[in-house]
Amino acid sequence: MRTDRGDLDGQIDKLREMLARCALCPRKCGVNRTAGERGYCALDHRVVLSRALPHHGEEPPLSGNRGAGAVFFSSCNLQCVYCQNHQISHTLRGRCVGIAELAGLMLDLEGSGCHNIEAVTPTPHVPMIAEALRLARDRGLRVPFVYNCGGYENPDVVRLLGGMVDIYLPDFKYGLAEDAAEFSCAGDYPRRALESIREMMEQVGDGLEVRDGIALKGLLVRHLVLPGRKENSLAVLRLIAKHLSKAVPVSIMSQYTPMPFSEGHPCLGRRVTEEEYADIVEEALDMGFEEIYTQEVDDRALNPDFAQEQPFRWA
Repeated sequence: MRTDRGDLDGQIDKLREMLARCALCPRKCGVNRTAGERGYCALDHRVVLSRALPHHGEEPPLSGNRGAGAVFFSSCNLQCVYCQNHQISHTLRGRCVGIAELAGLMLDLEGSGCHNIEAVTPTPHVPMIAEALRLARDRGLRVPFVYNCGGYENPDVVRLLGGMVDIYLPDFKYGLAEDAAEFSCAGDYPRRALESIREMMEQVGDGLEVRDGIALKGLLVRHLVLPGRKENSLAVLRLIAKHLSKAVPVSIMSQYTPMPFSEGHPCLGRRVTEEEYADIVEEALDMGFEEIYTQEVDDRALNPDFAQEQPFRWA
């Protein structure tokens, strides 16, 4: 059930207040973004938008046959060294948009037939996104809102999103703190992911509500398998199984593509092998996960190019 207008205004006000001593993610930089100060994400109070377009490369319940209404935001609170969206996640590449324009883009995506509005890497922008979403819904937006994040969330912020988000789509990147520290400078990632996803489950449950093949509400957790890091992937699955729920739909992704700056790295410089990926999927089945989404293992370059009109050439 969505939040009523009075509660929603209060939630957005509290999110806005967090910008004055930024605590939108676990890094809690404490900078005053409303005064132009910038922390780890290098953002101030403005929304920097990279692209808004129908995206056909998501899991089937999200993409359907008309695409997810993906709104890609620039910068990120994780900035993983191997990020496939490096062009926009490690930079402020894009343009600043106001609340009214962002709301209008959401409505345009719905009007083009998209099954949902999917905010991609929303965490550093969340107060402004929430405000735009409220305005878009006031103007008639009806499709579900998807919160596609890296999993490194402040559960207090997630709690304030209650009643606004229909579908949570978090990553669970790391089960091992040492991998999180090495690749994302976030050694507390496993604990933070568990805390925030547990709050997401409290709001929308541990599964997906699907009608005619399209997700309307719920939770889907993604995990990108990294080459040579099988133990990290297994640790993620164990944490979900033990501390969350085996009913949580898990998307196990094989699409890791080495970026030019990872050449020569003992792990990140190559693709995931079929054997590595199959072992992890088999372990997930053995653990009793009820719903697993998988991908083919192949040699396609699956990193998007945001310099192109259509960044996802394969979708």
